[in-house]
Amino acid sequence: MQQALPPEQAAAKVAILAECQRLAEAGITFVAVHFDGSGDEGVNEDIKCYATEDYAYEESEVQDANFSQLQEHFETFVPYGYENDCGGFGDVILNVKTRKITVERNDRFEDYTTSTYEV
Repeated sequence: MQQALPPEQAAAKVAILAECQRLAEAGITFVAVHFDGSGDEGVNEDIKCYATEDYAYEESEVQDANFSQLQEHFETFVPYGYENDCGGFGDVILNVKTRKITVERNDRFEDYTTSTYEV
């Protein structure tokens, strides 16, 4: 069962999904915003549109379509705190055909190993 979205995200979802027909008519299959950051600083890239079977960051050709009015709505879904400490990165992705929005977040972390020996 899905959790209810906070009001700001619920409104952003409605605004994004309302554009699906126009996106489909323009031949767009995916719309995405990539985010990346660390050390308490992060950046959200500009919204990008794709006309591909699958979405893969930096592997899909960006289409020349202007749906920049959706930028703020997409940024509403960028996870809070992804830029903290070692940081993180990911994408907010709209699948135009299925009308589903997916947030993919990857967190970076530091790890270490310890070796102890007598000499």
